[in-house]
Amino acid sequence: MFHYTVETTNDIQETIESLKVNLQEEKFGVLWELSITDKLQEKGVDFDKPYYVFEVCNPHEAKKLLSASELAGYFLPCKVVVYEEGGKTKIGLPKPTTLFPLVENDEVKEAAEDIEKRLIDCLEKST
Repeated sequence: MFHYTVETTNDIQETIESLKVNLQEEKFGVLWELSITDKLQEKGVDFDKPYYVFEVCNPHEAKKLLSASELAGYFLPCKVVVYEEGGKTKIGLPKPTTLFPLVENDEVKEAAEDIEKRLIDCLEKST
């Protein structure tokens, strides 16, 4: 499976706040936050399901990846999504161990494994 997704009974705003705190503890900053719902509505598209995309980055890890291979930048920054489905809040991410091996560099692959573990920990703590 290309993604890792967890669900929580917390509301979406509580989940987002918890996620931001947990990311910060792992030295990941939120570079960019997008409400897909707001953006689509702004463009005149009727979409009322809460859906957020966060681009997150740990600068030291980014440097490590880019130093090993500039191609790693194709997968940076990492994405985390938060949305509602079936009355539950879900938090997910595309797995770095699925994406980064496409760079075909062992150092990048090893770093992706560590990054994935740390991001998954953040998601699980946010439930």
